[in-house]
Amino acid sequence: MDLSCGENLQNSGNNSNTSGRTMDMCVAGPDRALDRDPRLLLNLLTLERVHALHTDYFQHVQIDIQPFMRKVVTTWMLEVCEEQQCEEQVFPLAVSYMDRFLAQRAISRQQLQLLAVTALLLASKFRQCHPLSVELLCAYTDNSVFPHEVRQWEVMLLQRINWQLSIATAFDFVEPLLARVPWGRSNPLVRTHALTLTSVCYTETEFLLVPPSLIAVACITAAARGLRVRMTINDLCTLTRTPAAAAELVARHVERVLARETQPQEPRTRHVQPVKQTASDQTKLPDTPTDVQDVRF
Repeated sequence: MDLSCGENLQNSGNNSNTSGRTMDMCVAGPDRALDRDPRLLLNLLTLERVHALHTDYFQHVQIDIQPFMRKVVTTWMLEVCEEQQCEEQVFPLAVSYMDRFLAQRAISRQQLQLLAVTALLLASKFRQCHPLSVELLCAYTDNSVFPHEVRQWEVMLLQRINWQLSIATAFDFVEPLLARVPWGRSNPLVRTHALTLTSVCYTETEFLLVPPSLIAVACITAAARGLRVRMTINDLCTLTRTPAAAAELVARHVERVLARETQPQEPRTRHVQPVKQTASDQTKLPDTPTDVQDVRF
């Protein structure tokens, strides 16, 4: 089965979103005064506790959904956000919405991408001036998801999360933490690498129950060490009230995940018919995991 998306984006999505994306490329930079406000971290830690996941929904709620399916669909969500140049917070927020829904209601694997599309729609509405359109998101699924389904699930998702859209993610912690440690501004690449590692963590099921503040501490630590920045993890742990041993453990796990994700992989064999490439195939949409049950690993 060929999971590649076709050319429908050009017909249904690009024209209506080109101007919006152009304006969105000019986004506001970090607010130094806000990042150093003592109330910011306190409020983020409070939000974290309120919306924390306390159970592995793969074991206690979901019957048909498996961990590898979440990996496939979250990777697809990340690629959509990157392709559309979304705000940095859209992807982790969408994943958080999806996880909180899955922790409450069992769905079939055929409905997983529909849920992912709905979560992306809500997160882009909440975090962006120009949200992703329903038609564009449906085009990214190769039109296997229909606009009327997304609109129905949008209401259902809002009801399941009790209309609580303001959820603290690991992305929200990165900037305030770097603004409060003496070595946080020594290398601007620390922020960039930490956010990249955070995105990777949100695609990995192993971090499902890890608090966002701990993910942020671990990713900042791993990024700083990779760039050989002189730092101490205790500075971050004090700010987030996190045990240093736990932060060190998660940071090392982040480094192992990064090594696993960046190592060369052998090409996977799929039983598909050979397709002759054309000039239009040069521009590809992220592969749609619609029929994830048909993917053979």
